[in-house]
Amino acid sequence: MPRELSAYHRQVAATNRAAILDAAADLFLETGYDGTSLARVAERAGVSKATLFKQFPTKAELFEATLLAAGGAPADELADPPAGDFSAGLMSLGLAYVELLNRPRMEDLIRTLIGEAHRFPELRARTFDLGTLPVMTTLGRYLRAAAVDDPDTAAAQFLGMISTIVFWPRLIHGGYELTEAETRDVVREATRTIVARYGN
Repeated sequence: MPRELSAYHRQVAATNRAAILDAAADLFLETGYDGTSLARVAERAGVSKATLFKQFPTKAELFEATLLAAGGAPADELADPPAGDFSAGLMSLGLAYVELLNRPRMEDLIRTLIGEAHRFPELRARTFDLGTLPVMTTLGRYLRAAAVDDPDTAAAQFLGMISTIVFWPRLIHGGYELTEAETRDVVREATRTIVARYGN
């Protein structure tokens, strides 16, 4: 049985991981997936290659972790909205999703994934489980708690209605931008649609 790490060693590992993910994000955006090597990431992060390989044995795993880190670590998990007002809860989670989509690097990292995944079997073979992001898991729990009959479909519809207007056009149209009021309107309309379809 492996010996449990001390608090000090856990802190060192967490610090190294954060440095690796930050360096990896910079390099993936600067040089693309193909142009980024694990050795360069280790050098920029200020860690040994052995330290990096221990946490991320392959570049695809590191890229996946970089995407997930941009979306928030498990420790950032959102509190479930209070029960009793389905519309208000969805509105709150929809705005949290917009905040996720607007985080620094998220747009460029997703563009890198879309642009290069087809070229690299290792990257294509990985499952980028963005469903583990905090806002996604919280939404899933909220919909199940509200006794929605098909929570997975409802979540996909809700998030799709938001991202189709708030996020995806930015990947295609330079300078595409919504005001805060327009963004709230998008989330409000998505909320109304889900409430009309699944509300009790």
